[in-house]
Amino acid sequence: MSGDNVIQMAVNGDKLAFAKLYSRYKDRLYRYAYFKLGNDTDAQDAVADCIVCAYQSIGILKNDKAFDAWIFKILYRSCCAIIKRQIELKNTGNLDDRENLTFEEPGFESVELKDALKELNETDRDIVLLSAVAGFNSREIGRLLGLKPNTVRSRLSRALAKMKAFLR
Repeated sequence: MSGDNVIQMAVNGDKLAFAKLYSRYKDRLYRYAYFKLGNDTDAQDAVADCIVCAYQSIGILKNDKAFDAWIFKILYRSCCAIIKRQIELKNTGNLDDRENLTFEEPGFESVELKDALKELNETDRDIVLLSAVAGFNSREIGRLLGLKPNTVRSRLSRALAKMKAFLR
């Protein structure tokens, strides 16, 4: 099964094809969610929400080549929903202090990298993660975040420079 063929089969309702897509994308989806949310449990929840939503709505996908951006857009929204719930819970006093979250998998990525990502604002962090972890180009990131490709490139360059300076 070629990549486009598997996507088309999944769009047409083939459950095994969708399972194959999940196998291909699960690691990239998890890494993005892990860096975005900062812990394993929330990352797993975000990926699970993303996969359920993608499975339920894959029939609306019109262009096989748009699958990458489509599934990461779903994941991005899942991550934002988790962050929003955390903020709401924290504001009502029903959540532990989330300021001191740590990466739960030693060796997954360095603590220094996590700290460098924290130095960035949310949009720049998303740009770096979508580029470095998800592998999207500036045009694709621009579509996902509602930015122009030139803006994405300049923000990515500045964000990486800021992270590099922090890591020195």
